[in-house]
Amino acid sequence: MIKRLTSLAGQWTLLVPVLAVILLIFTWGRGLPGAVVGLVTLVLAGSVLAAVHHAEVIAHRVGEPFGSLVLAIAVTIIEVALIVTLMVDGGDKSATLARDTVFAAVMITCNGIVGLCLLVASLRHGTAVFNPEGTGAALATVATLATLSLVLPTFTTSKPGPEFSSVQLMFAALSSLVLYGLFVTTQTVRHRDYFLPITRQGDVITADHAAAPSARTAWTSLGLLTLALVGVVGLAKGVSPTIESGVKAAGLNQAVVGVIIALLVLLPETIAALRSARRDRVQTSLNLALGSAMASIGLTIPAVALASVWLPGPLVLGLGSTDMLLLALTVVVSSLTVVPGRATPLQGGVHLVLFAAYLELAINP
Repeated sequence: MIKRLTSLAGQWTLLVPVLAVILLIFTWGRGLPGAVVGLVTLVLAGSVLAAVHHAEVIAHRVGEPFGSLVLAIAVTIIEVALIVTLMVDGGDKSATLARDTVFAAVMITCNGIVGLCLLVASLRHGTAVFNPEGTGAALATVATLATLSLVLPTFTTSKPGPEFSSVQLMFAALSSLVLYGLFVTTQTVRHRDYFLPITRQGDVITADHAAAPSARTAWTSLGLLTLALVGVVGLAKGVSPTIESGVKAAGLNQAVVGVIIALLVLLPETIAALRSARRDRVQTSLNLALGSAMASIGLTIPAVALASVWLPGPLVLGLGSTDMLLLALTVVVSSLTVVPGRATPLQGGVHLVLFAAYLELAINP
């Protein structure tokens, strides 16, 4: 009996994604009592850990930078589905949900995840070493996407308020897709070496010493990764009414809802990035962080632009002055971090302080 329980515990990464989807089917669209919310939260956390495990199996099979790309795109596609679903259900109060969630994703990835990974890697290995060419290209793309999609609507005059006109929104959506497509081509085809982890002497690390999993194992992990991510985002939607009521009862800003959603959805990337940083694969960590920020903008904006055709309420994308200042400071600090190709605990601490400032201002604007 004990042997069977031990074997079952060892297979938890196979069982939890299936359990999450089953629980999602039975709880979808229903009001959840407190005990069920606790169960959903527990299964959601297990799904996050399972998603990270299966993403790492796939990454080991296909190699970098493809592994980071798989997790970033998979999470973002399902994040987009969650945002659109919540916008359909939320009416006018969800007009800023896409903006708040995307901006939260940018700040979480560019300051929270990057800061944590640089701090962990530099404390554990002396300095955090990465490739400035690839990281700089990723940062430039994120900065351009964020400015075109989240800053320009505040200053356009074709439509009152921080909104794009239909033509401007179409241009922003197409630009996002084009830039994201160009980056993916650069990352995986033209200049793949720029996005591979490097040694302290600057040599590219092309493969790990451990044997790669079989194709069958990788395909199984891909299917289970999809189930786990569906479970994460679907269960997050299930507990979102509890989150919204809690935010409202606490008298907090509505933008906090977007922050919490982004934190939940980006948890798999955060854990995977930290594991890579502990193994001194900082470039992989930065690929995950900046790739997630890029995918969040590059896929979310076109999706909500398409959804706005049938959504009855307005689509507010323009940031306020405080958020624009934080975004500008993030771009400047990130540029200074990337240029040398190596970082100390100081750089990690600076990014984490910026992230803390964002959280504090989101709670207490």
